[in-house]
Amino acid sequence: MRKVGNARTQTVKATGPSASIFARSEWETPVTGDSPVIDLTSPLINEFGDQAKDVRPKFEVVNERRIWNVPENGSNIEVALDRGSVRSIDREGPILELELELKNGKLADLFSLARKIEEIVQVRFGVLSKAERGFRLLEAEHTVVKAEPIELDRGETALQAFKAVALSCFRQFRLNETILRSRKNEESLHQARVALRRLRSAITLFKPMLQDDEAKRLSAEFRWLAGILGEAHNLDVLLPKAKAGELRDRLTEKRAAAYGNVIEALDSSRARALMLDFNEWLHCGDYLIHAATSDVRERPAIAFAGEALDKARRKLKRHGQNLSGVDDEHRHEARKDAKKLRYAAEFFRSLFPDKRGVRRYKRFVGAMEALQDELGALNDLATGPEVLEGQGLRSLAGADELIVHADKAKLIRSAQDALDDVLDARRFWR
Repeated sequence: MRKVGNARTQTVKATGPSASIFARSEWETPVTGDSPVIDLTSPLINEFGDQAKDVRPKFEVVNERRIWNVPENGSNIEVALDRGSVRSIDREGPILELELELKNGKLADLFSLARKIEEIVQVRFGVLSKAERGFRLLEAEHTVVKAEPIELDRGETALQAFKAVALSCFRQFRLNETILRSRKNEESLHQARVALRRLRSAITLFKPMLQDDEAKRLSAEFRWLAGILGEAHNLDVLLPKAKAGELRDRLTEKRAAAYGNVIEALDSSRARALMLDFNEWLHCGDYLIHAATSDVRERPAIAFAGEALDKARRKLKRHGQNLSGVDDEHRHEARKDAKKLRYAAEFFRSLFPDKRGVRRYKRFVGAMEALQDELGALNDLATGPEVLEGQGLRSLAGADELIVHADKAKLIRSAQDALDDVLDARRFWR
C-alpha cells in the first residue's frame, strides 16, 4: 500500500517460482484507504483463496524522494534520490538509494551518467527492493547468503537464460559483500567467492554466444577479485586447526591482514569499475548484437542447456577417468570441472520440472556433492603446505599438525568412486 501525498495505490507483485504462472507480474490499483482491497481483480484470490483476505501489515517504508530530469548525451534520464527507512515493530533499516530510469534515449547513457556520479561519491549496485528489506527485518539477521534458486521459463531463449543466471550470481555476490564488509566473517567471504566462481562459470558455459573480448576481460577481473578473497579463505581453513601458541597468534595476524586486503580490494577503484563494467556489458554489450552468434542467442534455453550440460559432463569424464594416474594439478582440473558441472546443473534445474527430472536431479546433485567433498579433501592435502609456505609459517612449531595427514591413495580411490557415481547417474536433462 503506497501513499504519495493524498493519493493511495495498492500494488501486488508476483515473485519467485510463482511469477511464471501469471501472465503479468505486477498489478497496481488506485484505492481510497490504507487497507488492502481483495476482490476479483486481485490475483491474490486465485493464489490464496479465503486466506487472501486475512492480510496484515508487516512493515512500513517511510521515504522522502527528490527527482531530477537529467539530459545525458541526448537521452533523458530521471534521477530519484530516496532517503528514509524501513520499519517493523521493533527493528529499522535505513534507505539511501539513487535510482536512474531511462525515460527516452540509449541504455548506455544510464551507465555514462552512473560513471559520472561514481567519480563524485562511491556507489554500489543495490540488489534488494524496499519490500525485500522489509521482509528481512522480520527474519533473523543474515550472516551469509547462499545461491538462490534460478527460475527459468521453458519458453525463454538462451540469451534470456544467460542474463537471468548472470544477474543471480551478481546478486549473490553483492548480498554477501555487504555482510562481509560489516562482519568480516568467513561464511560471507566464502559465499562471495562462490558467487564469483559461479559467475565465471556462467561466462564459460555460455561462451558460444559471448564472442567478444570484454567477456574474457571481465572473467579475468573476477578471477583477480576471487583470488584476493581466496587468500583470506585459506587462512580461515587453517586457523581453527591451530592450537594456542605462536602459530595460532601468527595465523590470526595473517588473517586480519588478509581481510584488510579484501576490504581494500572491494573498495578499490578497480573493483568499483568492474561492477559498472559488468552491468553495462550485460545489458549493452556487443555480444547482444554480434551477427555470428545470433542463432545461438535465440535458441530455446532448454535445447542450449541440454548441450551445455552434456559438454560439461564430457569434460569431467575426460579429466577424471584416471585420477590415480595423474598429478595434483590434473586432479585439481577435475575438481574445477566438477564445480562447473554442478553450477550448470543448478542454473538449468528449473527447465526440467517434470517428476522424472526432479527425481534425477536430486540424485545427480547428491552424487556431485559427494564427489566435491572427496576432491576437496584431496585439494586440502595438496594446498595446505603451500599456504603455510606462502605465509612464511611452515617452520613454526605445530605447522605440521595443520596439514591434513591422510592416506592419499585411499582418498584418490574414494574420489574416483564418487566420480564414477556421478557419471553413472542418469542425466536429469535427458
